Amino acid sequence: MSAKADGRMKRWQEQRWILDAVIRTVGVEWDQGRLRYGAAPGGNQAAGEFRAVGSKIKRVGDFVREFSNAVKRREGKAVAFEEAGRLVSARESYMTASLLWAAGRWPIFETNDELEHLEERMNHCYAKFIEHAPHPVEIVRIPFQGKELPAYLHLPRKPKPGETFPCVVNIPGMDSSKETGVNMYGDSYLERGIAVLSIDGPGQAESVALGIFVTNSNHMDAAKVVVDWLEAHPAIDSSKLLVRGSSFGTYWGLQWAAALGDRIKGVAVSGVCHEPGCNTIFNMASPSFKLRYMWMSNYDDEAEFDEFAKTIDLRPFVPAITCPVLIMAGEQDQLSPVEHSYDVLGHISAPKELVVYEGANHSVADASSVSLGENPKDYLADWLEDRMNGKPFQSVKGYVDSSGRRTDTPA
Repeated sequence: MSAKADGRMKRWQEQRWILDAVIRTVGVEWDQGRLRYGAAPGGNQAAGEFRAVGSKIKRVGDFVREFSNAVKRREGKAVAFEEAGRLVSARESYMTASLLWAAGRWPIFETNDELEHLEERMNHCYAKFIEHAPHPVEIVRIPFQGKELPAYLHLPRKPKPGETFPCVVNIPGMDSSKETGVNMYGDSYLERGIAVLSIDGPGQAESVALGIFVTNSNHMDAAKVVVDWLEAHPAIDSSKLLVRGSSFGTYWGLQWAAALGDRIKGVAVSGVCHEPGCNTIFNMASPSFKLRYMWMSNYDDEAEFDEFAKTIDLRPFVPAITCPVLIMAGEQDQLSPVEHSYDVLGHISAPKELVVYEGANHSVADASSVSLGENPKDYLADWLEDRMNGKPFQSVKGYVDSSGRRTDTPA
């Protein structure tokens, strides 16, 4: 990044040397499972590649170089496979290459030539993956306030004449992107016959580089135009639309639900960011979170951003939600204390469910409650499928203890 971008935030400047020391000691997943979720759509092959790259990164400044070196080799393999007619191998390598390009963008918190190059290659490789993908994928650009929100629409299979599919909109977190929203093989939603629109909303990933910045509420505006687009799509069943969100997508996802009312059948979010004002994630966690969000929201002055951050609060919006809601959280979330999710739940009058895993972190992971209890990702997918099918449920607060046992109390 430029010196100007590095100088936006006081704590970033003061703690940069500490961050580099932590990466040398702990590795590149010091703040979240970035290698795990970044590689997940590509399967085991991508996971191994990501781990190999991660082992070479010893400081923030190594990210772009090491990911770029690895992806150039992987992209070369993809081209060779394609030329040899080995199209499944080409597909897998193009997907892995796109994910590597996407991950390499992470520490660039400004729009510059380097970022634009990484995103151009990322999009190229994903387009090549689409040519050989095991299911239909559509490159989507949805008009929004004079610009276009980038997305991918994945269908479970080629539709028969007149056939339509239910659809879930995937809203990633602040450090993730549309590329990580759907697994190449065995995707939980495609396997259930549900299409997935994976989108970079305002302030996210490619959208911010296109000049679409996030405000405290403009995801609600995006929600309406996105669902308008889905309702007009010939392969989508507009009566069976759903929303899922992860990390900061748990904030935006509940805003989508508030904006859309009965146009969606349900919203499910996991890995919460529900603290009003976001003091923990912006001022107590890794300084990278705040610096990135300053870019996402188009603030260069930290004091002005701090005033803006005070307006990041779900409580004024969630009373408008009418569809069923599922919130899944780790009891020891290091980015948003779980008490704030209980508070948000109390402001929702629609049918609702909160499930907290004892000892789990922000990713709802790394705890015996997760390994011994019901898998959070599977439960979330099944819950959305049930809402799509109109299955009734009781409003509850669930708690999964360290033995994996779940107990419920009325919500």
